[in-house]
Amino acid sequence: MKSKSIKGKSTEEIKQALENSLADGFAPTIAIVFISVKQNRKAICELMDSKNIEVFGATSCGEFINGHQTEGEIAILLLELAKEYYTILFETMEDGNMDKAISKLANNALEQFTNPSLIVCGPGINQNGEHFEGEKLVKSLEKQLGADKLFFGGMAGDDWALKETFVFTNTQESNYGIVALALNGDKISLNGMAVTGWKPMGIARTVTKSDGKFLYEIDGKSAVDLYLKYLGKADKITEKNFKIFEDLAIEYPFLVERDTNETVIKSPTKIDHTTNALFMDNPMPEGTKFWFTQPPEFDIVEEVIEKAAQLKNDLDTEAEALLIFSCGGRKPILGPFVTDENEGLAKLWNTPMAGFFTYGEFGRVLNGRQNFHGGACCWVTLKENV
Repeated sequence: MKSKSIKGKSTEEIKQALENSLADGFAPTIAIVFISVKQNRKAICELMDSKNIEVFGATSCGEFINGHQTEGEIAILLLELAKEYYTILFETMEDGNMDKAISKLANNALEQFTNPSLIVCGPGINQNGEHFEGEKLVKSLEKQLGADKLFFGGMAGDDWALKETFVFTNTQESNYGIVALALNGDKISLNGMAVTGWKPMGIARTVTKSDGKFLYEIDGKSAVDLYLKYLGKADKITEKNFKIFEDLAIEYPFLVERDTNETVIKSPTKIDHTTNALFMDNPMPEGTKFWFTQPPEFDIVEEVIEKAAQLKNDLDTEAEALLIFSCGGRKPILGPFVTDENEGLAKLWNTPMAGFFTYGEFGRVLNGRQNFHGGACCWVTLKENV
């Protein structure tokens, strides 16, 4: 496998960058495209079509390659890979039946390869304009593929508009679909992990009243009152300044306990004043254990790189390409350190890299099982087995 990463502010810049990448005989078969909703996706796909390059694409909330981080632009990882080692799959969920779409996608992957591994992107926003429930997607995909199968990826973005996100291929596009790069796992190795960095603060809490994404009570007390007291903003949050609340919620989410000795980040997105409830990005059923959090300290970058170095050393392996799916919330919280995080991974693996800021991530924590994440840096390397 050979790889190169390119970037651009327009289709013309991508065209020139692509031509430059081909000048030495490089012959990519796949373009992994992370692109702002402001850019012309159709034109990029037509450009790749003209070079017989297959497209796996998702809209972004900021995008990056080695040495360059942008917002509102285009980042592409080009892969030169034998066509018998991969296939690009696409399914829509426009009838609202996620399980049906995932079952079809998983069966197609299993028909193509006995041991498939997947790079997956799904919608960041559902048909009601709310955060898509990535946890359901991961559980359904794991059930259909088998718990031993590897898949990494993220939920598409739309530059924080929170209105409509897209996944696409050369010929198909959907605001409510799934795109997957299915790889022959016996020929292409995937290695990676997800790391969040948020730390628990205080005692464990319990959800005592909830309904779907509406969280009413924590430890028998008003969830709204308790959360605003925790933020120190009880007298400042009103119905008119949700933006302040949303900014705080990104930085101070909940650290939720899983039944696998792991945790996941879940965030309030607004206060529903009609019901006096917190409206969450993902459901928190009654009985859920969680902690309030303190935001990541800047040593989280060191933690991400150290864990990656540990895995690299344990596996005694190299990489031929690197993809990073980083939560959109990491950028405002970590500031320039989020660039250090991405660049540090690319430097460690010494390989072309591309990634984007997501609305949710799919991957495994170190030595953990397949899961959905929020607030995580989720990275994966690709290498052809010789």
